[in-house]
Amino acid sequence: MSYTAAAITLAPEEAATLGRWARAGRSESRQAFRARIILRAAAGAGTNAIAASLGTRPATVSKWRTRFATKRLAGLTDGARPGKTRKYTVMTERRILAQLDEAPPSGYARWNGRLVARALGDVSADQVWAILRKHKIALARRRSWCVSTDPEFARKAADIVALYLHPPENALVIAVDEKPHIQALERAQGYLKLPNGRALTGFAHEYTRHGTSTLFAALAVATGQVVAGHYRRRRRVEFLDFMNRVVAAYPDRELHVILDNLSTHKPKHDRWLARHPRVHLHFTPTHASWLNLIEVWFSILARAALAGASFTSVQALRDAINRFLAAWVSEAHPFEWTKEVVHQVPLKQRYADLLK
Repeated sequence: MSYTAAAITLAPEEAATLGRWARAGRSESRQAFRARIILRAAAGAGTNAIAASLGTRPATVSKWRTRFATKRLAGLTDGARPGKTRKYTVMTERRILAQLDEAPPSGYARWNGRLVARALGDVSADQVWAILRKHKIALARRRSWCVSTDPEFARKAADIVALYLHPPENALVIAVDEKPHIQALERAQGYLKLPNGRALTGFAHEYTRHGTSTLFAALAVATGQVVAGHYRRRRRVEFLDFMNRVVAAYPDRELHVILDNLSTHKPKHDRWLARHPRVHLHFTPTHASWLNLIEVWFSILARAALAGASFTSVQALRDAINRFLAAWVSEAHPFEWTKEVVHQVPLKQRYADLLK
């Protein structure tokens, strides 16, 4: 039985499309292969010759010649394949998310993937975790918050943010606070050799306490420079001693000092403030010390110089802080307030829900 190959004649636009498919480096390899078959067939090559040049079977060449002859370019694409029926649907996803709104089983404080799967009955724990990852839900994550109930929150917050964004002319904005009771912990550090020959570096769980130290610090927001002082305690007397150092470090400048509401910062009759008229104090709202940029610097200090370190004495702890301070001052940079500013919305209105 003889077989006559389908004749291939290309329209100009078809020839251009097939040439692009065959040449494009990003084309799907199957699409490029089929395009080369049709281009050779349109040039007059026989089925066997095309198969030999492309390293395939004549039956394969014949298949794609026939499909192109009947369906043109659309015939060179793969048809939809039914595949396996999906076990989990959008409704399964909704059920998983809805289950999280229910109370966890008796005896458990919160849901986990295994408990959600058990409650649903027909969903695997792996599918539950996949849906949770998709929605970036971390059941083990612990979230906490502290809402300020200060009746003057809006005014105080606006005052401090205004200092960051538009400091008074010829004045310096300084963020001041203390980091109390920093522990001088001595930890056993070194290497631990495992049975498989690998070595891990770290420190032992046990440690020895050698006392604590309180660090007062003042951050000049415009420059990033920091003035710091070490003290045994954080009473009013230590605070005033440190403030005298701050005033001496910036002579002949108006100082706008941002502080939190600690009682040692704001006595009823502040004789020290009366003796220093060029110092103006601005207090953060209650439970809103995050508005004070010195807290950012304390976080940098803790991560860079304190976390996981070992100190044999309080003096060793202070020396480590001083070394970090020297390194910081040598390459200090301005601190910028990067929180988004919502324009044309009064602060009181923006924080109304928080203050209810």
